[in-house]
Amino acid sequence: MNGKDYTISLNIQHRIRFTRDAFSGDNRMLEKLLTDEGGRVSKVLVFIEHAVAEAFPELETQVEDYFAASEGLEFRGVRLDAGAEECKRDEQVLQRVWDAIEEEKVDRHSYVLCIGGGAFLDVVGFGAATAHRGVRFVRLPTTTLSQDDSGVGVKNGINAFDKKNWLGSFAVPYAVINDFNFLHTQPEGIRRDGLVEAVKVALVRDPAFFLWLEDNVKSLFELKAEVLEEAVERSAIQHAEHIAQGGDPFETGSSRPLDFGHWAAHKLEQLTDFDLSHAEAVSVGIALDTVYSWKTNRISEKDAHRVLDILDNLGLPLYHAAYELRGEDGRRKVIAGLEEFREHLGGQLTVLLLKGLGEGEDVHELDEALLDECILYNKAYEEK
Repeated sequence: MNGKDYTISLNIQHRIRFTRDAFSGDNRMLEKLLTDEGGRVSKVLVFIEHAVAEAFPELETQVEDYFAASEGLEFRGVRLDAGAEECKRDEQVLQRVWDAIEEEKVDRHSYVLCIGGGAFLDVVGFGAATAHRGVRFVRLPTTTLSQDDSGVGVKNGINAFDKKNWLGSFAVPYAVINDFNFLHTQPEGIRRDGLVEAVKVALVRDPAFFLWLEDNVKSLFELKAEVLEEAVERSAIQHAEHIAQGGDPFETGSSRPLDFGHWAAHKLEQLTDFDLSHAEAVSVGIALDTVYSWKTNRISEKDAHRVLDILDNLGLPLYHAAYELRGEDGRRKVIAGLEEFREHLGGQLTVLLLKGLGEGEDVHELDEALLDECILYNKAYEEK
């Protein structure tokens, strides 16, 4: 029998933009991105997270007026009474996304535009990616965490089988618009917590950025606008560059450097029934894998403490009581997160550890007894 292999190459633009007042009358960035040069009028179905609409009572009117002033774009709007991690566990939210796409007859030459935090973007993005096998999707992230990390990514997902992002898709958004006006209206704790992903990407990709974060940690804790915006922009660019230039945008291999600290984080979220936020869980996970990197002689004690201190100085946790949950066999339940992390990709377990501040290396096994020692170390370090 004969056969032949074909290579299918994809050439996809990943558009990342930074602005303020995206829907003001004199800011036509979004219009220029979405208007068809051939003169075709495109529908834009806009989903707004309920909490965002409540925080910006004039937003819906501004969005409608913005598109009314455009000859090439036809506005359709939906406010969803959903948001935060809970919307990723409620199948009805996803169904309402599909219903709206069908009711408004949105096709693959139309746009789904989503304004909200990371979890809300995940659900609406999954709906857009699976309707008509993929409708063009535009993200307007509103939180620090979504602007500096998840919003500029290429993944969408919802939770299933008690696991984080078990259902999902890889789909490069048509565009990502980071509007800094949204950034400064969040509660202070949420603004700070989202910086954990900036710390993470600095640790695995950019030692100069880590030094900058250290030097500016006081201003970041105080949420000085200019410094916060620079941190978010630098983090977003680092995330996007890794995805576009790292050689594995759709995670067909086993290495996931941007998930440093996440194997424990995802499990801790599940063990707390998602009462522990993603940002807090990532901080705890980063602390664990950093100390493990030190204890296995990959980085120095001094550098490990620098990582713990920057997290602590940002008001982020190093330890959580969910680490103490144990199964009938006496093992910490969080350890099951290693197998779930491996299962999510398949193949060999691959966890990134630090071999320098700004450089990581993949390992394929972790010592459970040493993990236990590291957990106890971080607990004591946080309490001191």
